Amino acid sequence: MASRLDCRQYDELHLCPLATTTPTEIRPMIATLMPTFPRMNPMRASSPRNAVFVLLTLFVLALVLAGCASDNGLKQGNKLIAEGKPREGLAELKSAMQKNPDDLHVRTAYVRQRDQLIGQLLAQADAALRTEQMDAAQSLYREVLGLHPENPRAADGLANVEIGRRNQVLLADAEAAMKRDDLEVARGKLRAILAREPSHQTARALLVQVEEKAGRGGLLESPQLTAAFRKTVTLEFRDAPLKLVFDAVSRQSGLKFVFDKDVRLDQKTTLFAPNTSIADAIDMLLATNQLGKKTLSGNALLLYPNTPAKQRDYQDMIVRAFFLANADAKQTMAMIKTMVKTKDAHVDDKLNLLVIRDTPEAVRLAEKLVKVADRPEPEVMLEVEILEVKRSKLQELGVQWPTQFSVLAKREVPVQTVSGTGSAVATNTQFIDVPMSLDLLTHIRGSTIGISPTPGVIASKTDGDVNILANPRIRVKNKEKAKVHVGDKVPVITSNVTSTGVTSESVSFLDVGLKLDVEPQVYLEGEVGIKVGLEVSNIVQQIKTATGTLTYQLGSRNATTTLRLKDGETQVLAGLISDEERASASKVPGLGDIPILGRLFSSHRDENSKSEIVLLITPRILRNIERPELADIEFFAGTESSAASQPLRLRPALSIPQRMQESPAEEIVEPQIDVPPPPAVDAK
Repeated sequence: MASRLDCRQYDELHLCPLATTTPTEIRPMIATLMPTFPRMNPMRASSPRNAVFVLLTLFVLALVLAGCASDNGLKQGNKLIAEGKPREGLAELKSAMQKNPDDLHVRTAYVRQRDQLIGQLLAQADAALRTEQMDAAQSLYREVLGLHPENPRAADGLANVEIGRRNQVLLADAEAAMKRDDLEVARGKLRAILAREPSHQTARALLVQVEEKAGRGGLLESPQLTAAFRKTVTLEFRDAPLKLVFDAVSRQSGLKFVFDKDVRLDQKTTLFAPNTSIADAIDMLLATNQLGKKTLSGNALLLYPNTPAKQRDYQDMIVRAFFLANADAKQTMAMIKTMVKTKDAHVDDKLNLLVIRDTPEAVRLAEKLVKVADRPEPEVMLEVEILEVKRSKLQELGVQWPTQFSVLAKREVPVQTVSGTGSAVATNTQFIDVPMSLDLLTHIRGSTIGISPTPGVIASKTDGDVNILANPRIRVKNKEKAKVHVGDKVPVITSNVTSTGVTSESVSFLDVGLKLDVEPQVYLEGEVGIKVGLEVSNIVQQIKTATGTLTYQLGSRNATTTLRLKDGETQVLAGLISDEERASASKVPGLGDIPILGRLFSSHRDENSKSEIVLLITPRILRNIERPELADIEFFAGTESSAASQPLRLRPALSIPQRMQESPAEEIVEPQIDVPPPPAVDAK
């Protein structure tokens, strides 16, 4: 390895001949050089020592040869990659790695360049797959698997290519079915595509076209009656049996009626419906006689008593799943249960999924409610600028005189220094502390009197200006709290003593510095209401308790307010001012109070400190509430007992919306038919 490194080092200076020489050229060179050194030739070796030396020399040469060859492959590969030929360069690096698998430098370079090339190929393959270029995507994915056979993205990509090809066939079949107006076949093909790939945009767009062409807004619809259901008739019956009325309607419209066994056909009814459609006339008959209907085909209706038991037997039930993007699933379920009276509902919190089971009319009503509720929440960007300005002045001037005199209780003691042999070398004097005694007081001299503090002349002046600026930008959802803290967390240690005498300590942290709490509320008018809480705190002093626990005295300034600003409007909050002036003096009693001369026997300290905090806040609405259309927020919901999309009324046939695409011949309105009423029958 050392030889290999040396060869690389010299090769950078173009001094290594082996770096540019192939192994085939080096072997003849070695064979030529060996005879010139008879002592190193193993064939002419006169002793085992020479033979071993020659073998070691050949081994070193082999190492140098391998190192130079790998270096040559590494440089050639990097050169090709730099020239924009990543595939050729990677092949060169792979060849060099196979020739010398123990070279970590070459292996690292190969793996790095391979991963980089794989990333580029996968990006190209994904782009080709999105544009439905299946052959190009398949080729790129296979190339990735050739470089890295265990790559999961490439394997999944090939599977998606096969799914895409099958989807292309189904899409072509669906388009052909739409051209020949076979809407059911087209719908089935498109639903099969969306079952495999729900995000297929082309299939979703075609499915919308199919539903619009079929005149239906959903995938699950009951059979619809034909144009005969919209014919105009005039019905006038008084106390006539139901069987007679439905026979007359059947003769004029061609509709067929199937009656449940519990329907009382001899029940008398009265109906006056001049110039109205058969649809509204039948609905009125059913509503006034407590009957329900179920469409069996284009010209057949099933009639049954409108009782809970019969509704459970005949009413269709469908299941609808709502994947909510913004609204909360539990709150949406509570709304649907309250408004639609749906009993069967399930919520999946992990997927934010709501599943309901109800009649088609109730499900359509729930869809309208979900459309209104599932809207993105407003978001606002709060641009906050906090400025704290501090100015301080400190002046100290005067003479510092001692304020305390004390007698030092020390005694002079001789100390001998002993050598290693045990003999005394020298004797020194050392002062040690001893208890105060009368003997020491009688021998007071200058060396035993101490003074404090040290005398001196004080003359200093300090000016300080501090500007602290914080400019956070906070993006917050509507009615959500956001917090900003600029400062430190100060540890506070609390000691607890148990009944057994065991002492334990716990550490808590206090936020010191600048804290800002905001809670915005976005209004439809483009304004933002903001609850602002600002606190600025600092450590005034440290306090140590009797047990040694350290606590802190904090100074704090707070401001709490509620604002309502327009989008982009800036509000300035100022006035949090702290102004402190402190003056202190240390004087010699009596002498310090003498005018003018007293300055020589005193020292004065004057300190002024002033700080102000300014807060600027600017809201910028990123997304506001979308005001829905009137048709989305106001719609018919049925009666208290059942959900419906249309109210019960009598309308002319031309005012009924056409639900199915029909031929022009079927759209001709039949002439009005007056059915003469039967003789009046006494109710008794």
